[in-house]
Amino acid sequence: MTPDEYVEAVLDLVERIPPGRVMSYGAVADALAERSGRASARLVGSIMARHGGGVPWHRVVNSAGRLPPGHEVEARARLRAEGCPLRPSGVDMTAAWSPDEGM
Repeated sequence: MTPDEYVEAVLDLVERIPPGRVMSYGAVADALAERSGRASARLVGSIMARHGGGVPWHRVVNSAGRLPPGHEVEARARLRAEGCPLRPSGVDMTAAWSPDEGM
């Protein structure tokens, strides 16, 4: 998979996260690792920062549920509107979604 194809795969996967659910950067990387040969949460974070504006970026959090840095207020508002369970520090990770679950 080329770097551009990996960017598209990340964005496609983020697009599939259902409303009210989240994935961590690492979970996105892990879900694509076998196909892509890449497994870097940091790379997923960089892709989201550069290219994620057109997808539900607020549904990608760190493994502890912290919201995207610099966008916490907007992400919290969007997730609250979707009915996502929240904690003072971010998202309650009971909302974590896996592509194996389907939609």
